[in-house]
Amino acid sequence: MRRLRAAASLARDLRGARFRGGRCGRSFCRSPPDAAPADDLESSQVLVEGRGCSRTAILHRPSALNALSTAMGARLQQLYKNWEDDPDIGFVMMKGSGRAFCAGGDIVSLYQLINRGKIEDCKDFFRTLYGFIYFLGTFLKPHVALLNGITMGGGAGVSIPGTFRVATDKTVFATPETLIGFHPDAGASFYLSHLPGHLGEYLGLTGEKLTGAEMMACGLATHYTLDARLPLIEEQLGKLVADDPSVIESILEKYGDLVCPDKMSVIHKMELVDKCFGHDTVEEIIDALESKTAGLKDSWCNSALKRLKEASPLSLKVSLRSVREGRFQTFDQCLAREYRMSLQGISKQISGDFCEGVRARMVDKDLAPKWDPPSLDKVSEDMVDQYFSPLSELEPDLDLPTKLKLVRNRHSQLEYGGFPKLSRSILSLQF
Repeated sequence: MRRLRAAASLARDLRGARFRGGRCGRSFCRSPPDAAPADDLESSQVLVEGRGCSRTAILHRPSALNALSTAMGARLQQLYKNWEDDPDIGFVMMKGSGRAFCAGGDIVSLYQLINRGKIEDCKDFFRTLYGFIYFLGTFLKPHVALLNGITMGGGAGVSIPGTFRVATDKTVFATPETLIGFHPDAGASFYLSHLPGHLGEYLGLTGEKLTGAEMMACGLATHYTLDARLPLIEEQLGKLVADDPSVIESILEKYGDLVCPDKMSVIHKMELVDKCFGHDTVEEIIDALESKTAGLKDSWCNSALKRLKEASPLSLKVSLRSVREGRFQTFDQCLAREYRMSLQGISKQISGDFCEGVRARMVDKDLAPKWDPPSLDKVSEDMVDQYFSPLSELEPDLDLPTKLKLVRNRHSQLEYGGFPKLSRSILSLQF
């Protein structure tokens, strides 16, 4: 725990680093062309609030827990590009409607598209969503994500790359993709791989949940507040006429709350997590958990084992390798690799586990997926290797504007912004 406290303290110090930019040039901002031409569907699924020098993107599909669609990804990309280019806008916020921030990508729609043979539409979904996530990770202005409620999968992808992530007492975080025959994506192989110890492997393989307090403790969130205080924070941020992240930080600190994970939290079991999830293979991880269960009769070990045995065997092996590779790759490299993996996951060339997992959990809801292969010993190295390969020799990789964004960052007034902030707070720490 001393390591985690030290990490949290250092992360707070690093978050205080200033941008070289100043305040917005005007006390009242003109209304920007927030909405580039967009159809009614795009506009209704991502709403916009304008307050002073800030803009707020509101994910608005409450009946679907704000699950992300291709249209939402495209609208977010256009909005954020306009806001980044507008000198009157100092910072941007994102929040969700209803009881969720965002439950991830709209996997039921993907499932339906695959079954109708519309693979190109599925590719467009991943290309659009990952493109926006990269844009957020290199966004030149301070960004505040209000993670109130369910924040899973792609919902984490469209928030964690930003400057500030505010968790609450109602936040529920998870990367549950292995339970639907997929892999943690949307940048997850990057941020999971840089969590303390082997916590990322634990979260990525089991899909277990974290509370807002646990997100704060491990660095996924930068601030914590009670749900009841969020309106006050939004009101105070809305009054700001600033683009200085230290000013934004002061508001989040002033109206935030101190919190510690409860005594049963995984945060207090990091030594056990490292001993079990630090092994080289999924089989060895399971053996370690079974050994600990027999010796300690630990409920945490039992829960982790149960989750692993419910997950797709292929997804477990693929996800472990993905998180491990993420430790040695840049953010854009992780997204490009995840894109290749996602196309393999939906193509059914290796396995139909994604469709089977969605069917079992989200469509028929019988919770009885028939995985193929059905067990870990049936998952070959060749299958795992193919999962990391392009769909075909002619299949283009994810095209990210890395050179353009590097140039824009180099000539920006900002010292650093967006996703590199996570790098400053997490990647520089030695756990």
